[in-house]
Amino acid sequence: MTVRGMLSLDELRTRVEADEIDTVVVAFSDHFGRLMGKRFDAEFFVEHIYDHGTHGCDYLLTTDMDMEPVPGYSYANWDLGYGDFHLVPDLKTLRLASWLERSAIVLCDVEDEKAHAQVPVAPRSILRRQLERAGEMGFGTKAASEHEYYLFDTSYKEALQKQFVDLEPAGWYLEDYHILQGTREETFTAQVRRHLRNSGIPVENSKGEWGLGQHELNVRYAETLEMADRHTVFKQCLKEVADRLGVSVTFMSKFMTGRAGSSCHLHLSLWQGDSNAFAGSEQLGPVEGSAVFRHFLGGWLHHAPAFMVFYAPTINAYKRFEDASWAPTRLAWSFDNRTAGFRVVGKGQNLRIECRIPGADCNPYLAFAAALASGLDGIINEIEPPDIFEGDVYAARHLPRVPHTLKEATDLFEQSSFVAETLGSEVARHYTHFFRTEQQAFDAFVTDWERRRYFERI
Repeated sequence: MTVRGMLSLDELRTRVEADEIDTVVVAFSDHFGRLMGKRFDAEFFVEHIYDHGTHGCDYLLTTDMDMEPVPGYSYANWDLGYGDFHLVPDLKTLRLASWLERSAIVLCDVEDEKAHAQVPVAPRSILRRQLERAGEMGFGTKAASEHEYYLFDTSYKEALQKQFVDLEPAGWYLEDYHILQGTREETFTAQVRRHLRNSGIPVENSKGEWGLGQHELNVRYAETLEMADRHTVFKQCLKEVADRLGVSVTFMSKFMTGRAGSSCHLHLSLWQGDSNAFAGSEQLGPVEGSAVFRHFLGGWLHHAPAFMVFYAPTINAYKRFEDASWAPTRLAWSFDNRTAGFRVVGKGQNLRIECRIPGADCNPYLAFAAALASGLDGIINEIEPPDIFEGDVYAARHLPRVPHTLKEATDLFEQSSFVAETLGSEVARHYTHFFRTEQQAFDAFVTDWERRRYFERI
């Protein structure tokens, strides 16, 4: 299938020579899932950068949200002088960036400057390793991530000036599947659907979600690395289009107390050639599937607590896990049941597992890597899933709960021998420090909640 908006190097050259493209964004994902990199003159890119790559400071894999270098990492620090790493363009990701003027974008792998091997702690490297493991076991993988977000008629700049309080949502009543309310948001949503389609990210649909101004826009499934790339460019596109239109979107997991959270449901299946390896005739509750399916599900469920930080990477993410909120609060699987953390959907060649735990703030490279690592271990060790749960998972108090806080989840991640073995001890320590740093930043900050609660009455 030819995907509109994807570019070969020759096609880029032709467009550069025709003066249709003059800028190439060369970028990679940091730990937060943000794109970091450089903008190159397009002529210089096709002459020098596409095969030689470029350099970036390795502090970018040790920075906090405010771009401050954080001490305590062994990968990069002041003692090592914060040197360079190498950004190697993956030309399979080269595409138009139609929402930007006369621009293309390419995503990069991060390599060590001396050894020219992929940097183990880079998010795309972590996912690549799990895809290699799947390949060694004879499997290809296909995935999709569903994107939810809130849209506001307030610009990003105005939102900052207002301290992110009293923002004006794009809708004024719950709009889940609501066409009229969705129409009011088409000035933004129609633009991003077209830009995504024209930039190598085929769109399926968009719809209203369950919050004021909350929307969902889904793109077509793909091979897992390509899906993670699409996810990353998707978020960049939506934010930059919003900025240009004077509105704003947020991918926070829980924007406001009492409002619906924003999720990022992950869909995964394993493939052998053109056949879905999950398809089969073994009965598992009402589902017919293969032993591969059963054990992948068992492994994914079993290791979910240890990898929770990759599904819910922020302080805010854990505010989303409320009963009767559409977000899962307990670890169970079911068939076509939106109260379960793991929802099995489809049948035959369409059979897949949907994990409803991740929030909209997850880094897709890390989330998919965690899912694959867990499921593949389930196949290797024949981990059996628990019995199917039928009914309201929220009411099932006997089921294990997802971790309550980032601190609890980080403890589970740090203590897991499986995480250390699967990711490597260096990567496990690196990300433990990353999540601890995020926790410490919050613990030291005085919040509006504290002022409202204690200013007068304590």
